Amino acid sequence: MEPTAFLGSASRPEDFPAGEGNEIAFLGRSNVGKSSLINALARKKGLAYTSSTPGRTRSINFYRVDGKVVFADLPGYGYAKVSKAEADRWKWLVESYLLHRKELVLSILLLDARRGWMEKDLELKRWLEFHNRRYVVAVTKIDKLKSLTEVRRGVEAIRNVSPDVPIAPFSAITGQGVRELWQTILKSVKIP
Repeated sequence: MEPTAFLGSASRPEDFPAGEGNEIAFLGRSNVGKSSLINALARKKGLAYTSSTPGRTRSINFYRVDGKVVFADLPGYGYAKVSKAEADRWKWLVESYLLHRKELVLSILLLDARRGWMEKDLELKRWLEFHNRRYVVAVTKIDKLKSLTEVRRGVEAIRNVSPDVPIAPFSAITGQGVRELWQTILKSVKIP
């Protein structure tokens, strides 16, 4: 068995792979950088498909990483050009996964450093908190900001909305934040 590998896609709950325990869900707007973050954490470029077109991830994609954890790349929300029926189907799939997947130990909510909390992000945050789902925030695309001052300001604005939630700034270009996110993940999992 390959230690890091694509396990499959699921467009219905009955298609979820057999649980291996220790699943980490990646949540966020379309094009926020979920697949790039998964590739950086897995240290395997191209493991998760990245695209500049919003809405490419239309099912939940599962990846085994380092033989220890399973990453679940969930469809993005926001500005993907899809029908209302398709958006509703994604919402149903994501909620089914988040509510009923016993193997899920942590969700990573990704926010674009340039945009901060947007209404759909806040809705997801409230949903996770209402359902007592543990999550951390990864602030992506920090390399797109012009200065460290802008990065600090953006991260602080995000932290002010969620002061008790761990926050990790991340750049797919430089790899900043990978170590911190792995530390958070490893604190959440039970490795035999």
